[in-house]
Amino acid sequence: MKILQFLTSKAFFKQLLYIAIFLGVILFAVLMWLKFYTNHGQKLALPDYVGEQLDDARTDAEDKTFQILVNDSIHIVGKPGGQILDQNPKPGSEVKEGRKIYVRTTKYNSDQYPLSKLPQLYGNDFDQKKRELKFQEIDAVIKDYKYDPAEPNHILEVYYKGEKIVSSTVFKKSTMIEKGGTLEMVLSSRGGGETDLPDLKCYSYPEAVFYLEQLKLKVGNVNKLGTVTNLDSAYVVSQNPAFDPIKTIERGTPIDISVQQFKPSSCN
Repeated sequence: MKILQFLTSKAFFKQLLYIAIFLGVILFAVLMWLKFYTNHGQKLALPDYVGEQLDDARTDAEDKTFQILVNDSIHIVGKPGGQILDQNPKPGSEVKEGRKIYVRTTKYNSDQYPLSKLPQLYGNDFDQKKRELKFQEIDAVIKDYKYDPAEPNHILEVYYKGEKIVSSTVFKKSTMIEKGGTLEMVLSSRGGGETDLPDLKCYSYPEAVFYLEQLKLKVGNVNKLGTVTNLDSAYVVSQNPAFDPIKTIERGTPIDISVQQFKPSSCN
């Protein structure tokens, strides 16, 4: 009778609860130990993170108990920053849990060169300097041409982001040029550029020819008025295009002139 009362008492059920809790704790501990023992020393195949963004790769690696560490970064023109270029250990390698993975990534900011570290540009051949700049991953393009009596296609001016940084009187050596950036260049040309339109009237023919040559202009058609027996002693009486003090003319343009043998009376 007493046994039946004990089996139905609160004290008995409380003891059963304690025993159940104790057995549950023991069972949980055994299962955890078995899991640890089973996985201890187990090797996992390393994922391939090459080409992935660093943040995405780190999230995935942490889920797999790995740790990603950046040991180098470089700037590559055309690639976004934070992209994984290679990893060590290599993808597919069998490693233990918690393994550190060392990666090399692209830089978020491009490398820069001070202008003073670039090849000398002013006065040099454009094609040659374009090739030299290409080695530093800097582009060179032609912005314009200007007349210059020296060799053609030589660099007269250099612009970067709209600012003149190199010319015969300018050299902004501290300007930082981005890797992958573009330099715009003005080149020399014997036929390019403009000059003032000259007034040739009253010049002797030889003087007019010499004046035009100095301005890099050409003598066009020569119209002889009346009898001209000696062109070297003839005088210019008119020209086409006509003289205009506010007009300019492109170098290399021919100017037609009319001459007569004697100096016009209107000339001093």
